[in-house]
Amino acid sequence: MNIEMWAMFFLAYLVTTLSPGPNVLLVLKNSIRHGWRSAFITVLGNLTCQLLIVCLVAVGVGHLLAELPFWFVVMKSVGGGYLIYLGIRNLRAARKGKGTALVEAEAVPVEGKRLRSLFLEAFLVSASNPKTLIFLSAFLPQFLDTAHPVSEQFTVMFATICAIVATVHLGYSYLIASLGHRFSFKDFGRRIDKLTGGLFIAMGGGILLSDRV
Repeated sequence: MNIEMWAMFFLAYLVTTLSPGPNVLLVLKNSIRHGWRSAFITVLGNLTCQLLIVCLVAVGVGHLLAELPFWFVVMKSVGGGYLIYLGIRNLRAARKGKGTALVEAEAVPVEGKRLRSLFLEAFLVSASNPKTLIFLSAFLPQFLDTAHPVSEQFTVMFATICAIVATVHLGYSYLIASLGHRFSFKDFGRRIDKLTGGLFIAMGGGILLSDRV
C-alpha cells in the first residue's frame, strides 16, 4: 500500500469513526459510570472484535454472508436484540438512580470480573451489526494495491484502524468525563444512562428492521 492510498484510507475511516455509533455510546457510558480510564478496556474489546472482522474480510466471509440471507437475518436479530437489551438496562438503571458518581469510579478502579464484563460487552456491541462485516468487505478491498502482498496491507489497515479508534474514542471519553465535572455527578450519570439507553434501543431497532445490503 503506497502512501497516497494509505492517506485515502486513513481519511475515509476517520470520517466513519467520528460519526457516533454504538461503540462511541458505550465508551461514553462507561466513562461516566467508571471514570474515563475504563474506556481503555472498552476500546480494547472493540478492537479485538475489529481484528476478527478484518480477518473475516480477508478470507471473504463478508461476501459469503451477503449471499446467505438466512444467516444475515439470524445475526441481525441477535445483534439488534442485544443492543435493545443494553438500552433497556440503561433506562432501568437511570430510573433507579444507579448512575455511579464519576469521582467514586476514579477512586475505586474497576478490576477483575467487572473488567472482563466491560471487555465482553464492548466486543459484543462491536459485533452486534452484521452490516459492519459486509460494509468492511466492500470498503477495505478498495484500498488494496495488487503490487503488494495482501496480508501486509490488511495488517497496515488494521494498525491504522487501531490508531484511529483509540484516538477518537478515548478523546470522546476524556471530553465527556471533563464535562461531567460541570454537572452534578449522579444527575449527569443518569442523563447519560437515559440518552444511551434510548439510542441503543433505536439502533437495535434499526438493525432489526434493516434490509440486506
